[in-house]
Amino acid sequence: MYPNLLIPLLAALALALAALVLVAVRQPVSRRLALRQVARRRTEAALMIGGSMLGTAIVIGALVVGDTLNFSVRQEAYRTLGPVDERVVAPPGPTGRAVTERLAVLAGDPDVDGVLNARATQASAVSGAAERTVAEPRVLAWQMDFDEASRFGAPGGDSGLGGPNPEPGQVVVNEPLARSLSVGAGDPITVYLFGAPQTYRVERVVPEQGLAGVGLGGRLNRDVFLPPKALDSAARAAAAEPRSVTFVSNRGGVESGEALTDTVTADIRQALGPLAGQTEVETPKHTVLRDARQAGDSLGALFLMIGSFSIIAGALLLVNIFVMLGEERKSQMGMVRAVGMKRSRLVGSFTLEGATYALLSALPGVAIGVAVGWGVAVVAAQIFQGWSVGGSSIRIAFAVTPTSILNGLAMGLLIAFAAILATSVRISRFNIIAAIRDLPATPGQGPHRRLLAVSTALAVLCTLVAVPAVAGSQPDATYLMPALALAFAVPALLRVLPRHTVTTLVAGAVLAWTLLAPVVRPRIFDTPSMSVYVIQGALAAFSAVVLVSDNQKTLLRPVRRFLRRPTEGGLAARLAVAYPLAKRFRTGATLVMYTLIVFVLVLLTEISGTLRAGVVADATAGYSLRLDYNPQVAGDRLVSDLRGGPSAAGISAVTPLLNATGRATDPGRRSPQPLDTAVVGVPDGAITGITFRERLPGLADDAAVWRALASDPRYVVLDGFFGSTGGPAGDYYDPGDTLNLTDPRTGRSEQKVIAGVLSNGLVFYPGTGASSTTYPVVLSEQATRELFGAQAQNASALVRTSPGTSPDALATQLQGEQLSSSLVATPIESDIRQQFDSSTAFFRLMQGFLALGLGVGITGLGVVMVRAVRERRRTIGILRALGFRARTVQRSFLLESSFVAVEGIVLGSLLGVLTTWLMYSNSAAFEGLEGGFPVEWTSIGGLAAATFAASLLATIGPARRAAAIRPALAVRVTE
Repeated sequence: MYPNLLIPLLAALALALAALVLVAVRQPVSRRLALRQVARRRTEAALMIGGSMLGTAIVIGALVVGDTLNFSVRQEAYRTLGPVDERVVAPPGPTGRAVTERLAVLAGDPDVDGVLNARATQASAVSGAAERTVAEPRVLAWQMDFDEASRFGAPGGDSGLGGPNPEPGQVVVNEPLARSLSVGAGDPITVYLFGAPQTYRVERVVPEQGLAGVGLGGRLNRDVFLPPKALDSAARAAAAEPRSVTFVSNRGGVESGEALTDTVTADIRQALGPLAGQTEVETPKHTVLRDARQAGDSLGALFLMIGSFSIIAGALLLVNIFVMLGEERKSQMGMVRAVGMKRSRLVGSFTLEGATYALLSALPGVAIGVAVGWGVAVVAAQIFQGWSVGGSSIRIAFAVTPTSILNGLAMGLLIAFAAILATSVRISRFNIIAAIRDLPATPGQGPHRRLLAVSTALAVLCTLVAVPAVAGSQPDATYLMPALALAFAVPALLRVLPRHTVTTLVAGAVLAWTLLAPVVRPRIFDTPSMSVYVIQGALAAFSAVVLVSDNQKTLLRPVRRFLRRPTEGGLAARLAVAYPLAKRFRTGATLVMYTLIVFVLVLLTEISGTLRAGVVADATAGYSLRLDYNPQVAGDRLVSDLRGGPSAAGISAVTPLLNATGRATDPGRRSPQPLDTAVVGVPDGAITGITFRERLPGLADDAAVWRALASDPRYVVLDGFFGSTGGPAGDYYDPGDTLNLTDPRTGRSEQKVIAGVLSNGLVFYPGTGASSTTYPVVLSEQATRELFGAQAQNASALVRTSPGTSPDALATQLQGEQLSSSLVATPIESDIRQQFDSSTAFFRLMQGFLALGLGVGITGLGVVMVRAVRERRRTIGILRALGFRARTVQRSFLLESSFVAVEGIVLGSLLGVLTTWLMYSNSAAFEGLEGGFPVEWTSIGGLAAATFAASLLATIGPARRAAAIRPALAVRVTE
């Protein structure tokens, strides 16, 4: 992923490594000190390597997920297209035959490898295999010459279809249709062609590859290949005409040929001449590869955003470990400074030591990152099956590219280097005499004048930048600039206010702004970028932890009586809170790790629960079934058949929909490219239960929008996800905005005005496996016929069931009754439930990915406790010599870790619930959900309990070692 970042990242890494080499060469003493510490302190080395390794692994894992989805979607080009780059679909009749003749000239085009003519129609099939009847209403029946098909495409390439033509009475089927019908070679099947049954025997089953998996827009195509002239004969018998389809293969391979799409498309239109207005020229491979890039980038960015919180936790772990190492070596550092070592050399020694740990972690981090990406791919493969439309789901195949490995490795190392350098600079600032005597650090006299001037100037600059950013609802800057302005104002405030007051005011103000920004500027979430969520989460966690850390004594007042009890438990409790209060930075870094990860986990849990609670009631709009059928066979009779047929008692209402394919400009102006649309024409007055989240000014209620749609052909209504390619839906367009809607066959275009944005438009999405980037545009029947002419046909309907009728049972019954019409009945509520169960599973997958960060936080707590045992060895010995029992020492360590873990869990949970509620109340992504805002107490409680239990397990070992310390040895040995 992100090949555009490869050169800058490698260049930055090369500069960093060159600087490290320069320091190592020019500062031999610093180099020897660093390497000696790496060799002597093996436990610390293992901890540092582990922290660096996790950061690199998380970055690479996120990028590998993007690679996998990109590769998986690109495989659709191999599976359903192969050498097919362009597809020309002509209307039945003389026009179709004329189109075929005109396109024959493309055989001599130097940019074209092949031209293949075929005839096709929508059909259905039945088999009696295994002594049971199996029906498949979604079948494409093809008539093409197998000899020509085998030579189609690049010379020596595999077209996917070859061998002899099927004999009369026999057919060739592809693997999806064979699986659907449970048939193999030699089995009989019945194919309904133009509504009439035809019986054939399966000659052979061919793999779903290239032409053998080709279709007219779906991801999963169940193809049957008929004997020569069989489709024409069936059409004549039914007084009908099949579609004429011409496939064009561009020069080059499956993917390389896509670069010539624009050139060849122009040649096709030139060859068609006046017939271009009656013919649809499609570029399916270009669409598939574009979708692959968008899907890979979107999912990779999503996991990278989720992983960013774990990366921050990993960086904090490195900082915490280094700070503890610095405190342990304080006397040693004071002595080397006293004998003449410059501060810059000390920084160089620490930086070289940390860089050594980071470099040693590189290869294990790559291996773990690839393994994490593979695990996500395995789970995602199961989840995407749940998003299938008629079995037309994306098939996940694991893939990893060198670009992602190098990008992830470079990012992980640069993050580690930056954290180590910043920490080295911080811990190198100390009073030499106080360090030698191991005295506690004392606060300085206040900020120097130079720091005061620079920070004040930066505060003013950030304020000036923040004003237009907030006014324009710029997502990242709205959060970041006011927070930076407050942070840079701290030195100036310290001149007039006490440190505690300044810290509390600034942290409280940053936290308040982070939480209230969506209320003040609700449009800040109207962006597909994920960075705003990382900034929001990081600011909320850091500011909340600083606020709590600086006011710990106030927060502990309610339990002060318990802490003062003259009992063994009271002594253990006092010891448990004494060290976290004394070591604020160390405690705060651990708290941030917990708070940050728990915050995001709770946020994901709440978003999932909110969507689950509200989506079904909105999406069904009172309808039970969506019917999709073959208009060429069913015509206008299907609706009357439903109202008067055997299943009429179970049907209370049928609303036929007019369907056409179109292209539209993006009213949100996110993309200059036209968007594929499923145009839906609704009968006047027939739709009443579907609501709107936004309406054109002057339209008082939802019924007024539908009346305006019926009376004025300029008006359309859209779904809130129109034009979305990933990330939150946002609010990119409003009623009153315009778009241009075009018939791709004729090129005729009209400007339309958005009359309303649907609360939920799922009932209007194609139900037969169209591309994931095909969006519905709803018009009146009259407006649809005026713009799209004969292309507009009744091909779908919405059904309300009678009370007491099961939609699932009715769907099965209707598909059997209308099999000849290729009717597919989709129970809307159960289908939506299935899709949102898959969405819930996807949220859980993201939570599992984020659990790596929680592991970092728990590891950080364990590291703090391990170091605490070593630091307090002498203190523990004195306490034990004074009469403290071993179990009291052990209990104090367990209570200390519990104190930090509980604070982080509670803080993260409160922030997660509050932030989600504010987003739900103000963000356009949640508009139209009527299920309320549920607090997922059970899930949050389970998460908190599991985190707390894991924290205790990480502390049991250090607590036992502390309790086992022998007083006599501890008092005499300082290590």
